[in-house]
Amino acid sequence: MSAQEATATAAADRAAAARLTAVRTRRNLFADGALAVASGAALLIVLAVLTVILFDTIRHGTPHLSLSFLTEAPREGMTEGGIFPAIIGMVEMVILMTLAGVPIGVATAIYLHEYASPVSPLTRAIRIAVANLAGVPSIVFGLFGLGFFVQFLGAGIDKAFFHSEKVFGQPALIWAALTMAVLTLPVVIVATEEALRTVPRELREASLALGATKFQTVFNVVVPQASAGILTGTILAVSRGAGEVAPILFTGAAYFLPRLPKGLSSQFMSPSYHVYVLSTQSPDVDATKPILYATVLVLLGLTFTLNIAAVVVRARMRRRAGVAA
Repeated sequence: MSAQEATATAAADRAAAARLTAVRTRRNLFADGALAVASGAALLIVLAVLTVILFDTIRHGTPHLSLSFLTEAPREGMTEGGIFPAIIGMVEMVILMTLAGVPIGVATAIYLHEYASPVSPLTRAIRIAVANLAGVPSIVFGLFGLGFFVQFLGAGIDKAFFHSEKVFGQPALIWAALTMAVLTLPVVIVATEEALRTVPRELREASLALGATKFQTVFNVVVPQASAGILTGTILAVSRGAGEVAPILFTGAAYFLPRLPKGLSSQFMSPSYHVYVLSTQSPDVDATKPILYATVLVLLGLTFTLNIAAVVVRARMRRRAGVAA
């Protein structure tokens, strides 16, 4: 082959490669544009649905929302009064749930990320269990709480300390809180692990090089650096627990209880269960509709407040960590 033929062949190859590149570029641009349009359309649909729900709830719930509604107990077959016992019951349940579930979840995440071997069969088994736990329907947690906490653990306590008198062997505040703690464990574990992964390994190595033990490094260096993510996961878990209905339906929530819980063995009202009762069990749906909308508005407000608090706290703690660094 002569030099001119070789040059012509090379030029033809370059031209063919350029055409192929142009075709691929056009295809990529078309695919990127289609993906952007589809993503934007999905976002608009979600925002539209959320706007409709919020608009309908605010329009029907705001007229009935007042200070007396937030500070009075329900009366007249829940067609009048407020939701004060439900708010207090939810707050008490959330506090107990947080105290029971968050320390266990954080400790589990610290063990998995900082101490356990990633190739250990035990570590893999725990991770599989956490993943499966996250996918279990909430009503299954309610049945688990009824079977284990109420009928097994509660009945055992009554038999051992109360001569088989029903004190803890029935739906109660403590069992609802423990059931919700089990339900929110995966949220806390996953969020804590993600927060621990964001801590640079150099900080651990520097602490160990200065003579600190593994325990001192984890709790004096790693955990404070990851505290923003841990706190965010905790608030998100609390937010989920505050809005669940199915688990507390079997383990502690009361249909109608116009008084505050007297102890851990008492039943309680909850805004989420109150919404379910008003929408499905009320003998006069039209009379309870204003209270239903107002209760939904309060529940949405509490949920949004917790989620916004998670964002604000995370931003402030990251800002402080940046300033300290």
